[in-house]
Parts: sequence; structure tokens; C-alpha cells
Amino acid sequence: MHGNGASFSPAPPAEPQPPSGLEPGAAGALASGPAGKGDAMSRLEDRARALTSAGTDEAGGFEASIHRIKEQVLPRLLERVDPEAAATLSKDELAEEFRPIIMEVLTELKITLNRREQFALEKVLIDELLGFGPLEELLGDPDVTDIMVNGPDQTYIEKKGKLQIAPIRFRDETHLFQIAQRIVNQVGRRVDQTTPLADARLKDGSRVNVIVPPLSLRGTAISIRKFSEKPITLDMLRNFGSMDQAMCTALKIAGASRMNIVISGGTGSGKTTMLNAMSKMIDPGERVLTIEDAAELRLQQPHWLPLETRPPNLEGQGAITIGDLVKNALRMRPDRIILGEIRGAEAFDLLAAMNTGHDGSMCTLHANSPREALGRMENMILMGDIKIPKEAISRQIAESVDLIVQVKRLRDGSRRTTNITEVIGMEGDVIVTQELFNFEYLDEGEDGKILGEFRSSGLRPYTLEKARQFGFDQAYLEACL
Repeated sequence: MHGNGASFSPAPPAEPQPPSGLEPGAAGALASGPAGKGDAMSRLEDRARALTSAGTDEAGGFEASIHRIKEQVLPRLLERVDPEAAATLSKDELAEEFRPIIMEVLTELKITLNRREQFALEKVLIDELLGFGPLEELLGDPDVTDIMVNGPDQTYIEKKGKLQIAPIRFRDETHLFQIAQRIVNQVGRRVDQTTPLADARLKDGSRVNVIVPPLSLRGTAISIRKFSEKPITLDMLRNFGSMDQAMCTALKIAGASRMNIVISGGTGSGKTTMLNAMSKMIDPGERVLTIEDAAELRLQQPHWLPLETRPPNLEGQGAITIGDLVKNALRMRPDRIILGEIRGAEAFDLLAAMNTGHDGSMCTLHANSPREALGRMENMILMGDIKIPKEAISRQIAESVDLIVQVKRLRDGSRRTTNITEVIGMEGDVIVTQELFNFEYLDEGEDGKILGEFRSSGLRPYTLEKARQFGFDQAYLEACL
């Protein structure tokens, strides 16, 4: 949203692959009929018999030799370098300073390298001292959208929606732990045995989660969700195949007409990317506040103020929650309040904001369908200590939320906008919704790609009145019918 632009792209892999890691030739096995059924059963048998490898990939020959030389050079280099002085230099300046020292150490060790090996060695040494060590190579690869480090010996990456093993290794657990600390220290957080969980972000806005022993049994685990450098727009999502033209137009109008929108989906489905894309439609004259645990939204607005929560200090004091920030945001004269993700009682504060003149507020939450998203909002408010009957909560949700946009990552790795649903109001004690658009699964291609079509329900939208106030009623009606 990771999300990022690449995470939405359903571009085909370099070689056609059967879905979900199944046997080649079995892509069309879901066909009806006895042959299809037999084929599907044989795939299940193959999967049951498949050996589970630990997934530790050895680095290639060249990288491995550079890694071995680095291990010999690094301790001697550290003896000759003042780390504090080195930290004040840029990477290019550091490379200039290091070149003669590295040559000196190599001469001492009686190691001769050609120019390519010298440059590779310089890069890994500088990454080690200033950057994030072996992770630098993956962070610099634009095709990698997710990095998952499962201890020092195993790292997975996601490319084009598919997971694969990465050819990197850390020296040992201490080395990996130091890099994890370097990442979280950059944003004033910490990770150690007393606080073994940490959320952080990198300079480019990528989201990082770190969990260390004793909670992680294989050693320090780092999960990085990378975000695209260039801002993603709704038109780009349409071109990626995430939605069709009518849905794209309807979402643009919803963003511009200050509708209150909830973006719902699973992990890695592209909720943040969708929120960033919809933010492009906000009027540049509006004051927008974003509130998150780890600031990762990158709005495309001139008047945008990001706020971030704060974890408790060593004594367990001084924590600032999302709920605290939402209450404070109401005193900062916002036109819109956007929550990166709602997980608890702050849902009530957001609904209060939507009801008190902050139209056009948006948030994301984890849910599998628009109906479940409404249920989750009710449950999150009930999780707090708010003494309000469930019916009153349901009524407030029905009056506050205008649209629910459901995004999904399908099993072929592509991301699709599967539903755009309106919240109409209450009927008895049930929230009534109306589906404007949905994605219907049709079949699976030979290359494992999921085939389907986006359909409009052809119903007149209840939110048409909001669109009319901004002069978009005709275009909105044409997109929905």
C-alpha cells in the first residue's frame, strides 16, 4: 500500500507458473469433469509427498568469495577507522576515504583483487558500516516488494506477488540483531529483550517490523514492506488490472466528493497503496492529517501533516495511542482525518470525527469482505470501555461510513479491487449495504493467471447526493449504471 505500486501489478512472471506452487501442467486441473477431478487429486497427492526444505539458499560463487574476503578485511578495517567520524560522511565520501585503507589491508593479507572485486568489496564493507548490511542489495532492487528475514540463515523476498528465497546471509545472530537495532534506532525506537517487538520505517517510507528472541525462536526476524518511489494513482491501478474504468471513475469521484471511505482487505492486499492513490483526489486546499503507528502513508497533497504514535518508555510511561492522536487532531482544524489502520477502540474516535464535519475521512482495516469490515468495526468499538449499546454503535457506523472498498491479493499474486459497497443505513438493528461493483472469478489461464471480470450492479447509488454537491452526479451515475 504495502504497499506499493509494484505490489498491485499483476504482471506475469518470467516463466509461466502453475498457481500456488502446484505441479506444472496442473494449471487447468480445476476444470469440471472426471479428468479435471483426477488431475486435482493427483496434485494434492504430489503436494502431500513433497519434501519440505528449510529453504536456505547458498549465495553464488562470486558473492560467496567477496563475503569471505569481507570477513577477513572488516576487523582490520575497524581498527583503523573511527566509527563516529565515519557516520558523519556520506556513502560516496566514505568510499573515497576507505579505498586506500582497504588496499593497505588487502596487501597485508596478501590478497589480490581485480577492479570488479574491489568495487564489490567496497560496497559490502560500506553497507556493513553505514547501511543495513546484506539487506542493502534487496532494498535497492525495485522488483522486490517484501523482505522477510527468518533468522540469520534464511531470507525470503516477494517478487510479482510470489515468494522466493533470497541469496543473502548474515554472519550470525549478533550481526542480524545489530542491523535490526540500527533500523529501529533511526526512528527513535528500540528493540531488546525487554521490548522484543518494534515497528519502524526506513527513510523511503518502507514499513519495518522487528521481533527478537525470546519471542522469535529462530533468531531475530525482520519484515520489510517496501513502497514504490513514484506515487501510485488510480489510473495506474486500472492499467495494472486492479480495477476497470467504471470503478476507477467511481473511486475518483468518491475521493473528490468527500465521502467517508473504509478500505478493507487482508495482509499485503494493497490497502495502503489504495489509500495513497485515492488521496490524489483530495482538493489541494484541504488540510489533511494522517495518524499511524509507524508513518507509512505518502499522501500526494501540499497541506498534509503526518502524526505518529509513541510507544511507552522503559518505565512503561508516556505512551501516546492512536485514540489520543485522533482526539488531539480534532483540535487542529483538519478538513479530513486519515487513519493508516484501525485496530481497536480508536474506531469510535474516527466515527466521531466523521460525524462532526470531517467528511472525506478514510481508514484501512483487516477484513475479508465489506460485511465483515462492518462487523469488525463494531467489535473494535466494543473492545474499548465505551458504555454504549451495540445498536447505537451500528447506527453510528451506518451514519458515518459511505463506502467500503474491498481489495484482495489473489492466489496468482495479482491484487484486485473485488468490491465497492455503499453503506445505506439501518433496517431494524442491521446495517444495510448495497454493492455497486464486484469482481467475478471466471477461470484460470494456462499460465496460472486468474481470469475474471469486473461487473457493475447497475443500481442507482445512494451516495449520489454527496456527488451532486460537488457537481459529479452525472458522471457518477454513468459510471455505476
